[in-house]
Amino acid sequence: MDFLGVILQSGLASLVSYLAAHVLLCLVPAFFVAGALSALVPQASVVRFLGPGASKWVAYPAAAGAGSLLAVCSCTVQPLFAGIYKQGAGLGPAMTFMFFAPAANILALSYTGVALGGEFAFARLVLSLVFGVGIGMIMAVLFHRDDMARTAQTAAFQDSVGISRQTLVFLLALIALLIGGTLKLSPLTAQLWSVDLAWPWAPQAQATLDRWLPVDELRGEEGLSLQGSVLIGLLGLMAMTSIRGLGKVDEGFNKLTWASLGLIALTLVFAAVGIRATPEGVHVALTGRTLAVAALLATLVPLARRFDAWDMQQWLWETWRFVKQIFPLLVAGVFVVGIIRVFIQPAWVQAVAGHNTLLGNMAGVVFGVFMYFPTLVEVPVAKMLLSLGMHPGPLLAYIMADPELSLQSMLITASIIGRRKTATYVALVAVFATAAGLAYGAWSDGRPVWQIVLSVAALGLALLASVHMLARRQLQEPVGTA
Repeated sequence: MDFLGVILQSGLASLVSYLAAHVLLCLVPAFFVAGALSALVPQASVVRFLGPGASKWVAYPAAAGAGSLLAVCSCTVQPLFAGIYKQGAGLGPAMTFMFFAPAANILALSYTGVALGGEFAFARLVLSLVFGVGIGMIMAVLFHRDDMARTAQTAAFQDSVGISRQTLVFLLALIALLIGGTLKLSPLTAQLWSVDLAWPWAPQAQATLDRWLPVDELRGEEGLSLQGSVLIGLLGLMAMTSIRGLGKVDEGFNKLTWASLGLIALTLVFAAVGIRATPEGVHVALTGRTLAVAALLATLVPLARRFDAWDMQQWLWETWRFVKQIFPLLVAGVFVVGIIRVFIQPAWVQAVAGHNTLLGNMAGVVFGVFMYFPTLVEVPVAKMLLSLGMHPGPLLAYIMADPELSLQSMLITASIIGRRKTATYVALVAVFATAAGLAYGAWSDGRPVWQIVLSVAALGLALLASVHMLARRQLQEPVGTA
């Protein structure tokens, strides 16, 4: 029974830490962005730039460029990926976006450069770009017939509809809210005002939370703060009001709609306030992020009023549809990952990945998948593993796989594009992350660059031959198989 308690505590710790620290300012705005993409952006305009028939010189750079602006992990990117995919984006550019956004966004690269060095950050950028575009192109070739059939209805109209300025401004404001809530820039983290409140119960309450859910950086368990516990309660209230407030909004606005939106706004602002327990009570700080989130939320109100009521109803309903599709899988996946952590010891991976071997790099990839950490947490974990003796090659394989793949993200991706496409994507990410680790590890060991280039070229030729064979097999199968 004690072991069962440890397992359940680990799963619960993983879940509450994620809900308290990463869902609100990151995932909630991402759902609203996805809803806007689905409800307000004309499908033909997405097909024009990212569809299967779009120029590769436009589609793939656009997908990578969009991904570079978003500080998201493998789970947070899912609603955004689902939004552009549903609107007719080609499978290839959509997969490039889903790969590049968590792997090499501006924040991840900056943090990597500070913690691990500029060379490591540069390798992460170049390899993520090359492999992200490569994975997208391979997926596009393998599933070309399915993709063309999926977007056939909009392809004929892709030159006739554009995104209105009103929609573009509204969408940019939502993206700014997502970025403003996640970026760790000095204007956002700077403290503007603070106060210490004498609440004697606060230190004891925090000590109790620390005892129930202790912080364990090695396992990626961030514990639970007093503010986090309040945020989980607010998240529960948001869910209860949204079931009818957003889930029934397509039938018209109701009282619960306004209650839900008000709770969401209040919770986002509260999440942006710095609150921590002190020996005397509670320290409350307003930062640039608090001001930015509040200002952007206030800006969204007049922008939303410019749309027809039906457009806003569709936006909110599509947002709730994405929440229903993705969030339950996310919750279940995060809980299961917490349980798996009990059985997988990081020391095992460190022992295997001490040298730049194929097995060592594969271990780095597996470690990244099963020891999934929220976005940016993989960087300090990587720094710690490097100090404990992990080779730079397997370390890069880990840091490329961790933001890309997790059990919960695989489940969600499968629900969006199908199990066969998801299995292909997972295999490609694993192969490319392993190859990236081997190449960077060889360079770190002083191997001549020309040998590394030839090895990567040989891998590329082998993949091209495999893709050609699989593509020919695809032509012999019925359209629409997933």
